[in-house]
Amino acid sequence: MTEHPPRSPFRAFEGTPPTPPPAELLARFASIVGARYALTSAQDRAPYEREWRDHFVGKAAMVLRPGTVQEVSEILKLANETRTSIIPQGGNTGLVGGQTPHETGHEIVVSLTRLDRIRDVDPIGHTMVAEAGVVLQTAQEAAERVDRFFPLSLAAEGSCTIGGVLSSNAGGVNAIVYGTARDLMLGLEVVLADGRIWSGLRRLKKDNTGYDLRHLFVGAEGTLGIITAAVLKLYPRPRMQVTAFAGLPSPAAALALMGRITGSVTGALTSFELLPRFSIETAVTYDPLTRDPFAIPHPWYVLMEVSAQSAQGLRDGLETVLTQAYELGLVADAAIAESLEQRNAFWRIREVIPEKQKLLGASIKHDVSVPVAHVPAFIAEASAAVTRLIPGCRPMPFGHLGDGNIHFNVSQPTDADGAAFMLRWDEVNALVHRIVLSHGGSISAEHGIGRLKRHLLPDVKDIVELDLMRSLKRMLDPNGILNPGKVL
Repeated sequence: MTEHPPRSPFRAFEGTPPTPPPAELLARFASIVGARYALTSAQDRAPYEREWRDHFVGKAAMVLRPGTVQEVSEILKLANETRTSIIPQGGNTGLVGGQTPHETGHEIVVSLTRLDRIRDVDPIGHTMVAEAGVVLQTAQEAAERVDRFFPLSLAAEGSCTIGGVLSSNAGGVNAIVYGTARDLMLGLEVVLADGRIWSGLRRLKKDNTGYDLRHLFVGAEGTLGIITAAVLKLYPRPRMQVTAFAGLPSPAAALALMGRITGSVTGALTSFELLPRFSIETAVTYDPLTRDPFAIPHPWYVLMEVSAQSAQGLRDGLETVLTQAYELGLVADAAIAESLEQRNAFWRIREVIPEKQKLLGASIKHDVSVPVAHVPAFIAEASAAVTRLIPGCRPMPFGHLGDGNIHFNVSQPTDADGAAFMLRWDEVNALVHRIVLSHGGSISAEHGIGRLKRHLLPDVKDIVELDLMRSLKRMLDPNGILNPGKVL
């Protein structure tokens, strides 16, 4: 991979800043949605101009909040005619700057949060049609009301939106069995760069009528079109869930435990989260509502959940596997949640880790994936490599062992200058990503490319693959108005 000189990873706009749209053009855009939903003051724009960690803070010429698909269409039609840059935005929970405007003030943010209707729920066909602005938790609750289950689940589910999770192809804690957002979508409604509306809201599991266009837009981060609605897959609601926390000696032991559970327990292993001791200490230290799950510390932990349509044998089966794993030395201690309150306490440990790591100082983050069997070797190699590079740094690898997605975060040494540490972001990334690629992995597992990793794609993508991506961008967005400077 190409070495990059030390610099801030949160790159400003590159090149000559374009001129902001003139007042008369902004007035034309505002007339599409109405003055109430065209935000122009700095105070009103501010929540849409920065991502939640403040790594990317931009400036928009205007924020538009359309309330219908037709309004989105009119916005893009005018933008395409006038070559005005558009930044699509959902719940603004992204972590790579894909939803954030640049600092130049020449772009218009189009927030999809007013497109928040659930148009239809079909429990017989196991589908839901939800607009792009529907909050993920709202979609989950709508499924529950008809005794169905929408399995996409992640920490930001109370604020991220359906359009956003599809545009970034979000993963989450249940991907081990249900897959990512891409796997949970049957059809899409998309507004193209020229304003045309593609109505692809098909509810079919079988449709062999040519190219499957929907997958072009999932994971494209709003660079090829704006998703305005989707047909989501629903599943039978699990009647029983058993949650357990286990202390283990190593990631290799966790991998062996996962194999034994998958092959022995009735039902599905729906979550399997790997956590180092350092992450537990961080959660317990900085979150007053979190408790250490065991009296004696262990080097590694696993938070797991098994689900089934019947309670028969589920808990007993998991308890038997954990007992056998204890006898084999794979597990040092384990606890099965006895109540919903205890289950929520277990999950709280996992959910607060990313937030509380900020209190340790600066951290250099990696959202990567490797083949599941390679996870232990990757963690060992990457941890040793970054510690050699920056003595005293504190690796915190955690995440979704079940699908090979590890968040390999590196906190600054305790006595280091945070700003100076962050200037080594590219250097640490290059080191970690080399190890990821040596294991046949990916430098972005579930967060996307956005602005943060755009410069890395030429180093990790096959030249033909990258050329195809650029060709698709030119074909679908010839004037380059959709989320410019992101992904490509």
